[in-house]
Amino acid sequence: MRLLSWNVNGLRAIYGKGFAAAVANLQPDILALQETKLQPDQRSPEMVELHDYRSYWDYSTEKKGYSGVAVYARPKPEQVRAGFGIERYDKEGRVLQLDYGPFILFNVYFPNGQRDEERLQYKLDFYRDFFAHADRLRAQGRSLIITGDFNTAHNEIDLKHPRANQDRSGFLRIERDVLDDIVARGYVDTFRHLYPDTVTYSWWSYRFNARKSNAGWRIDYFFVSRDLIERKVVRDAFILNDIHGSDHCPVGLDLDLSL
Repeated sequence: MRLLSWNVNGLRAIYGKGFAAAVANLQPDILALQETKLQPDQRSPEMVELHDYRSYWDYSTEKKGYSGVAVYARPKPEQVRAGFGIERYDKEGRVLQLDYGPFILFNVYFPNGQRDEERLQYKLDFYRDFFAHADRLRAQGRSLIITGDFNTAHNEIDLKHPRANQDRSGFLRIERDVLDDIVARGYVDTFRHLYPDTVTYSWWSYRFNARKSNAGWRIDYFFVSRDLIERKVVRDAFILNDIHGSDHCPVGLDLDLSL
């Protein structure tokens, strides 16, 4: 099974940049999107019924043109849930939970903390409360896959200019400590686990020709509960730098569910 995750920075905008053709070429079994920036009545029939995928959606009820996540999937989940039960977060349309039996998939658009101190605290609170929810599922014996835009580069290898950005939200020590903590609690960054020394990025600012000069950040992840690593369910993780259309590129995960 191949899973892809992509912050599209506006689904309507990326449709004009060859999105449907890219999906047809990539052929994921499951595609998780962040920042769709749509309301239900803004979706075209093609968006809802893309190729041979079922689609699942979560929307911002707070304001239009903001946030939003979607999942396109060939395998039908046993259950789908939007949000994770806390209205403070759920109203921004940031989480889809799909139960596939052998694993639960979370598609998450984690908050950006750059606006001000209040928004940074919201981001930190979201991390805390979302992973408390994830921990409760793991305590029930569930295997988890958590993908999306985490809006934090974990270590210096994960961005081009770490020193210049050490005081910027997205690479603050307090944010990186959260990722340290979830790793210590048994969540595995699949790409870094498989490729500990590989320098590659998943997001580039639209400013200063950052993508052309590859001055990027790795902030899009597939984290899994450690049991999926130990059982050798995870076959590969990858980042598709050559796919354009957004300021992010897709990241992926290959699973072997026959084990």
